[in-house]
Amino acid sequence: MGDRRTNLTTAISLLPPDVVVEAVSPLYESAPQPPAPPPLYYNAAARIRTTLAPHDLLSYLKFIERRLGRTDTTHWAPRPIDLDIALYDDRVLDDADLVIPHPLLHERAFVLQPLLDLDPALVHPRLGVTLASLLPPDAGLVRVAEAGWQDRLVTDD
Repeated sequence: MGDRRTNLTTAISLLPPDVVVEAVSPLYESAPQPPAPPPLYYNAAARIRTTLAPHDLLSYLKFIERRLGRTDTTHWAPRPIDLDIALYDDRVLDDADLVIPHPLLHERAFVLQPLLDLDPALVHPRLGVTLASLLPPDAGLVRVAEAGWQDRLVTDD
């Protein structure tokens, strides 16, 4: 919801000093999952370095979501931003609050492709296969901006 690119850029800028953004993928547009009315979603991935433990990082991401106006916690509800931890090094974590790798990572081309743009050799820590082998040939993604887009803020058309 709202100005998608500004929401993403602002989310990156709100990361705490404990999080260093090393790279941000190109920006993609995709249909919402599950299907929903427009607008289409923007998707990107960031490779970060952090001293925060996974749960602490998740807490901060949820703080950023609230700061950017996410109030509805209904699953699949429209929202201004949705921040997830897809991978955390090669860790596997499975508890009530956090699952790493993200439990639907292997099914979501809109997550796989941005991650592969950051590192084409990534391996799914739980499945033991490359992310590239999980990406369908026709992922239904449209690249709307190249890497570095977050440094050149342009509002949605």
